[in-house]
Amino acid sequence: MLGAKQFPCGVCGADVVWDPELGSQRCANCGATVEAPSSRSVVREQDFATWARAAVQADQLQEVLVVHCADCGGETTFRENVVAGRCAFCASPIAAQAVSRKLIKPAALLPFRVGREQALERFGSWIRSRWFAPSALKRLAVADSGQLRGVYIPFWTYDAAATTAYTGERGDDYQTTETYTTQENGRTVTRTRMVTRTRWSHASGTVENTFDDVLVCASGSIPEPIVRRLEPWDLEAVVPYADEYLAGFESESYQVDLGAGLEAAKDIMRGEIHQTICADIGGDHQRVSSADTAYRDISFKHLLLPLWLCVYRFRDRLFRFVVNARTGEVQGERPWSWIKISCLVLLVAAAALAIVYIQRR
Repeated sequence: MLGAKQFPCGVCGADVVWDPELGSQRCANCGATVEAPSSRSVVREQDFATWARAAVQADQLQEVLVVHCADCGGETTFRENVVAGRCAFCASPIAAQAVSRKLIKPAALLPFRVGREQALERFGSWIRSRWFAPSALKRLAVADSGQLRGVYIPFWTYDAAATTAYTGERGDDYQTTETYTTQENGRTVTRTRMVTRTRWSHASGTVENTFDDVLVCASGSIPEPIVRRLEPWDLEAVVPYADEYLAGFESESYQVDLGAGLEAAKDIMRGEIHQTICADIGGDHQRVSSADTAYRDISFKHLLLPLWLCVYRFRDRLFRFVVNARTGEVQGERPWSWIKISCLVLLVAAAALAIVYIQRR
């Protein structure tokens, strides 16, 4: 299996894998269990400025072998020099030389908690509920669900403090009486009514924000909208990284580097900063003309989060579905059956015509 970590069973020598339901390693052959790694140590954030100065200790990096998929760009860690198989992210055949890379070590992860069978059940319910998906797709997707793979996806989390100086305008609503003319019984008459207007005034100030665990996906293999819809993650349950959690699963190496991840995190932070500015301006409406933010005390951690992933092809197009292996949340892609949609439109139109006909009779 691409990227799978292997550990021999101490009883029979077969491979042991991480069992999400047991919360420990289990031998697939004899059923022997291995206690989960200790999670009593604290997951510590790392100082971003230290990494920006390239003042990195050797023990903070790891050398891994990665294989690159030419079709989707996914990079999966591997344990051999040559790989042959299918890409976990687009199902394309892979036969390429693995490349050695030095990467930042994962600091923490969320172990798999949703098992394979539960993930398959969630997928079955999801695909059956897609009313406007082609029927052939449902049959094919269920058949291809045997390709369901457990994959750890790389993420960054960022902590920061932000000070923002802003300028803008505050809008306060007030009521006033307005005179207008209208037609009544063929005559022009004058009437009055109450209308709401807004009085704008200059506003400026400084606001403070503190951010904790702003999550940025460092994978380039799964579309960002799908990843976002899998949230929230129970990040308070992260444990220190240990290879044992990866037994039987694949893992992707990060493609969004630390600096690019921080810029993506700042985009997320800007939304919250904007809300803080609007609250500081007050009034009924707000306009923000400028916002100059200074970030400090930036720290980060490299994190792995678990997904069940299945990729299938339908009419020469690639579709994928993913299951959050912590919560069971399912998200995916599917085509639309225009025949079913057209039939529904015709049915609605026929019902509307029938109602009109009955009313006229």
